[in-house]
Amino acid sequence: MSNVRGIWKESAVEAERLRIAMFSIHSCPVGELGTKDTGGMNVYIRELAGELGKRGHVVDIFTRIHDPDDPLVIHLNQNVRVVHLKAGKNGHMHKLAIYPYLGDFTSALEDFIDRGSLRYDLIHSHYWLSGQVGRWAQQRWDVPHMVMFHTLGAVKNRTGVGTEEPLLRIATEKQLVEHCHRIIAATQREKTELMRYYGANSEKMSIIPCGVNLELFRPVKKAYTRKQLGFDDEKIVLYVGRFAALKGLDRLLKAMAYLQHERGLKLVIVGGDGDSAPDSIEFQRLASQLGINDKIQFVGRIEQDNLSQYYSAADLLVVPSYHESFGLVALESLACGTPVVATDVGAMDRIICEGKTGSILADATPSAIAKVIEDFISKPHSEIESVAAIRESVREFAWSCVADAMIEEYWSLLSHYDLCSSQRISSKLARY
Repeated sequence: MSNVRGIWKESAVEAERLRIAMFSIHSCPVGELGTKDTGGMNVYIRELAGELGKRGHVVDIFTRIHDPDDPLVIHLNQNVRVVHLKAGKNGHMHKLAIYPYLGDFTSALEDFIDRGSLRYDLIHSHYWLSGQVGRWAQQRWDVPHMVMFHTLGAVKNRTGVGTEEPLLRIATEKQLVEHCHRIIAATQREKTELMRYYGANSEKMSIIPCGVNLELFRPVKKAYTRKQLGFDDEKIVLYVGRFAALKGLDRLLKAMAYLQHERGLKLVIVGGDGDSAPDSIEFQRLASQLGINDKIQFVGRIEQDNLSQYYSAADLLVVPSYHESFGLVALESLACGTPVVATDVGAMDRIICEGKTGSILADATPSAIAKVIEDFISKPHSEIESVAAIRESVREFAWSCVADAMIEEYWSLLSHYDLCSSQRISSKLARY
C-alpha cells in the first residue's frame, strides 16, 4: 500500500475534509457503558468522532471483535464507521492478553484497507494497545500518528490501588511517547505526569479537555424524575461509574457508615456488570458488613440515554476515585445542574467551582468524605448555584468545542509532518 498516505494539501484544497483512522483495540465504542473496560474512553471516541463526522471529516474506528455476531462494519454516525477486526478469541479478554494478538489485528487491518483501497491522512490512537497498532500503521502508511493515553500505567501503579500494571505496558507507553508525533492530554495534570514519568517533550503535547453532550445531559425536574425512579423525599447521593478499584467506591461506602445518623439519606449506585458479577457481590458484601444496607441502593447499569434522570434526581454526585484521567461523570452531572463532590483527581480542579457547584476533597478518607457530604447537603439553597448556573458553568466543555480544538490540532500536526517530510526528502537529495 505505497499510496496509503493521502497528500493532505490536495484534500484541503478540494474539500477541507480529513480521513482519520482511529484505533480503540481493547474496547468497542458501541459496547455497553459501565461494564468492564467500557467507560469514559468509549464516550470520548464516540462523541468526538460524531462531531468530526458532522463537519464532513471521515472517521473509521477500528476495534477488535468482541461478539461473534458483531458485523464487520457499523455505520455509527454521518461519515463515521466502527470496523470490527479479529484479535484473539471472541468475547471479553483481559487487556494484557490481547497484546500477543496485535499482529493478527494489523494483518486484518491491512486486508481491510487493501480491499477498500482506503487511505487516511492521519492516525489517532486511544490507549497504549491501540498506540502499538498505530505505530505500526504510521510506519506502513507514512502519515502522522497522534496518541491519547486516557490512563497511564506508571500513574496507576503510583496509587497503589488495584492490580499492578505490567512493565510491558509502561515500556510500550514510553516508546509511544518517544516515537509518536503528537500527544493529547486531557488535563495539565496529565501533561505533567507524562513529562515526569515518561520524559515526554512538552512541545510535543497539547491539552484538549474531554467534553459533555449538552443535548443528552440536561436538567429534568427533580420531583418528576424522583417519581419516575421511585425515590421518596430523601436526600440522594449518587455514584455513577465502573466498579474498578481505582474508582474508590469502597471508601464511599465506608463514608456512608459515618452518616448512619442522617435520616432520609440514601446512596444510589449506578454501574457494574450485574448483581452476580464478582465486583458487585464484593461491594454488596461490604455494605452488609458496614450495616448500611438500608442506606444503599444498587441499580445496576443504566443506558446513557437515561442517566440524566438519575443525575437530576440526585442532590449530589460523589466521585471518590483514587485516580481519574479526566472525570466525565462530573461533567455530566454538572450539565444536569447537580453539584459534585470529588477527590482531587483529573479535571476536577477545573470544572468544579468550590462551594458553589461542588467541592474538592482535601482529605479523601471515608470520615472526611462523610463530613463534606453532610456539610454540602445541609447547605441552604442560597449558598449553592442554581441548576441553570451549574449547567452554564460547563458550557465551554460541549463536544462541539472539543471537536473544534481537535480539528485545529489535526491540521497543525499535518502541517508539521508535511514540513518534516519535505526536510527529510531535501536531506536525502543533498547527499547525492
